[in-house]
Formats: sequence, C-alpha cells, structure tokens
Amino acid sequence: MGYAGYGPGDKVAVAQSPLQAALNAVKSDASLETMNKLVRNCAQNPTEEKYRKIRLTNEKIAAVLVTVEHAKEAMLAMGWVEEGEFLVLPAGRNLTMAQVRDIEDAKQKLKKETEQALMRAACPKKKEDPEMKRLREQMEADKRERAARGPITQASVATPKGQGGIQTFEPPAGGGS
Repeated sequence: MGYAGYGPGDKVAVAQSPLQAALNAVKSDASLETMNKLVRNCAQNPTEEKYRKIRLTNEKIAAVLVTVEHAKEAMLAMGWVEEGEFLVLPAGRNLTMAQVRDIEDAKQKLKKETEQALMRAACPKKKEDPEMKRLREQMEADKRERAARGPITQASVATPKGQGGIQTFEPPAGGGS
C-alpha cells in the first residue's frame, strides 16, 4: 500500500486554483495557444513593456480573446487589468512559467475532451441484442428468486448420540506435557 492507504498510481483529486478553473472553461485551442504565447513572452521577458500590453481591438487578438467565451476572464484571472482597449499587466505583477504550464495543461485537457467527444460520435452505442437482453433479465429474475428463498445453508442442530451421557476428556496415558 502507498501513502495514506492509496495504491501506487491512484489519482487523487486536487482542488483547482481559480486560474486553472478559468483556463479549463476556455473551449478554444486557438485562444489557449495565443494566451500561451502572450504569457510565455511576459514570463521570459518580464521587463519588456511591449509584452505587458495587449490591444484588444487587434483583429487576431479580438478573434481569440474577446469573442471566445471565458478567454478574457482567464487573462484577468492571471493578473491582467483591462484599461480601455488594452489588457495591461501591472508593473508589480510578474507572470511565471507556472502560468504557462497551467495553460498547457488546459490545452491538453481540451484536446483529450475533444478526442473523447469524437470517439463517442464515431462509435455510437450498439443496439442491444434481444436474446442477450432476455438472458440478462432471466439472470436478474433468478438472482431475486434465490435471494427470496433465504440462505442456502441451515444452522446445524446438536443431536444426542448414544444414551446421551456426558463424556469428559482424558489425556492419553504416558504423560505428555
């Protein structure tokens, strides 16, 4: 057994940070990719002012941050502040590679969800064979019938043998201990 009773490889649910929850709400790979690039630039070049200001009216930025649901909210959760037509990272606020990893994790999760949705759509649930359905119903009926009958074994009852006298235990001759 592993630590705290968990077996090796058991996944333990970890509470999401508000940033992770905001990123997981974004359902556009292009938005997450753009956020990744913007945040990575700020993390790698924290003193460069050109990376700390994003014009929301820019066509490409508007297409992936403004029009996509929850994308701008995710940027605000990272510490960006909206000032008119810009998103600005305040002077005292620095982004780290931890936020970049959170964005990459959100991208992986979105990719996995998309693949699973495609698999579900590609492999519709098969119709149940009527014979298999009948057999399953019969097995369930048999199981209910056996449960209604009670236990299979019965408790044993002591019955006197011979004349019913009491016998006592005597150790074998020759000592023994």
